[in-house]
Amino acid sequence: MAPVKLPFYARVALLLHGLALLLLFMYLGRTIFIPLFFAFLVAILLHPLDVRFEKIGIPRLVAGLLALLIFIVVIGGLIYFFSKQVVRFSKDLPHIEQKFSQKIQDIQQGISDKYHINDTQQTNYINKSTSGLVNAVVNSLATTFVGIAEFVVLTIFFFVFTFFMLYHRRLLMEFLLSLFDKAHDKRVVGITFQVRSVIYNYVLGLLTEMVILIILIFTALTIMGIKYALLMSVLAAVLNIIPYLGIYTALFISMGITLANGTSGEAIGIGIVFLIAHFLDVNVILPRIVGGRVKMNPFITIVAVLVGHLIWGIPGMFLFIPLTAIIRIVSEEIEDLKPLAILIGEEKKSSAVENRSKQRQKST
Repeated sequence: MAPVKLPFYARVALLLHGLALLLLFMYLGRTIFIPLFFAFLVAILLHPLDVRFEKIGIPRLVAGLLALLIFIVVIGGLIYFFSKQVVRFSKDLPHIEQKFSQKIQDIQQGISDKYHINDTQQTNYINKSTSGLVNAVVNSLATTFVGIAEFVVLTIFFFVFTFFMLYHRRLLMEFLLSLFDKAHDKRVVGITFQVRSVIYNYVLGLLTEMVILIILIFTALTIMGIKYALLMSVLAAVLNIIPYLGIYTALFISMGITLANGTSGEAIGIGIVFLIAHFLDVNVILPRIVGGRVKMNPFITIVAVLVGHLIWGIPGMFLFIPLTAIIRIVSEEIEDLKPLAILIGEEKKSSAVENRSKQRQKST
């Protein structure tokens, strides 16, 4: 029986319908999918190390545990380095609090002189404005505790998922091959290697992005003579993993620290440095270094970030870039989805449109 060839509009409708159901499924199952996909990324990152351990004679179980342990140690080392900077900063907290209180008094005095509102009226207004906020914070303590407990549990599952993906990688490969005819085995293996290479390059791209931001911000703040320049630079690079939101969080924290510890001009200078760094990151570093490593054009990279935030929240802004890259790789191997691969991928120097226009010019 010959396959039925549906009209173009019917194929588009079915594709959109399937896409909507898939996104709904991903949204409803985000509690499981987010740690599972994070584990998938880390497992691919640790795969070369795991293979190297097995080649030197280490049992597969021990090799997986050892690779995961090295990852935990590296992450723990970064946290320790960052915590040392925080401890150094905390030693100056009493001095910073004193200067911050002085800044508030100066602001209150300025308001009193300019608008003839005394300190008592200002205090009453602030207390009245913040009373609802305090009540909201108190009421949300239980929710915050539940959120922290959920984060701890999901982190444990993340490590468990990562280990089992390393340990059962051959089983997972056999599962993928069993989904298709044996005639397509070579094609499936090729797609798998492409996915692994793209995700590996994506993680390296993120690390490169972090290093570049640390160097840029640290150099600028050091030239300006800002105290805690290294702490602010590392904070900005780490929080920048959360696109858009992270850099602004680091900006307000750094400006608050500098405002209490220095001058308002230095705080404004920090704000300008962070905004310039954010502009360069969004328009140059992220699309070209991170998006370039996954072979996606900058426009689709930004769209993937926004869609990821819509479906999975803040983690989705990070995870949907490699997910979109996987869609591009699979689409290149399916005839009906090749237009999607063209849309996601990078623009070639000699595009099909240019070739067709040249042929038309020759024919005329």
